[in-house]
Amino acid sequence: MRYHIRRQDKEIKDPEKLKKILLETDYVTLALVKDGEPYLVSLSHAYDEEENCIYFHSASEGKKLDYMRASPVVWGQALLDHGYHKGQCSHLYASVMFKGKIEFIEDLETKRHVFRAMVNQIEPEPESIMDRMINSEGIPSTAVGRIRIDYMSGKKSAEVSL
Repeated sequence: MRYHIRRQDKEIKDPEKLKKILLETDYVTLALVKDGEPYLVSLSHAYDEEENCIYFHSASEGKKLDYMRASPVVWGQALLDHGYHKGQCSHLYASVMFKGKIEFIEDLETKRHVFRAMVNQIEPEPESIMDRMINSEGIPSTAVGRIRIDYMSGKKSAEVSL
């Protein structure tokens, strides 16, 4: 069952605006579950518009990977927080909620592609560190994941334009 947004004046319906939020936000937060126990984790990421997926990287073992492997279906949120609107009792924001499935990437060239995408999205001057990042000896042992997005919805405060 899909729920509707009660305040339809705040709903973001344009897919391009939803994608813009995923491209502009610094982090996404994922809701994971393992054995009925919830866990939240925030990750730096890269959003691939053509594939409609989110890429991320991680150490090759740990709690978040245990949760991801136990149940690869995740819900996530990307938030652009523009702060509190003083004197208006309002918070300025735009957010995207998404559902998807995590898969892990093993191919070294695809991992390098992901690192390029991440550096280009989050680094103001990507050229300065690109060679060092994509040729790092640590890439083969780094866990790299892809979240294939099945569903997205968005919401924003009325004062925020995208």
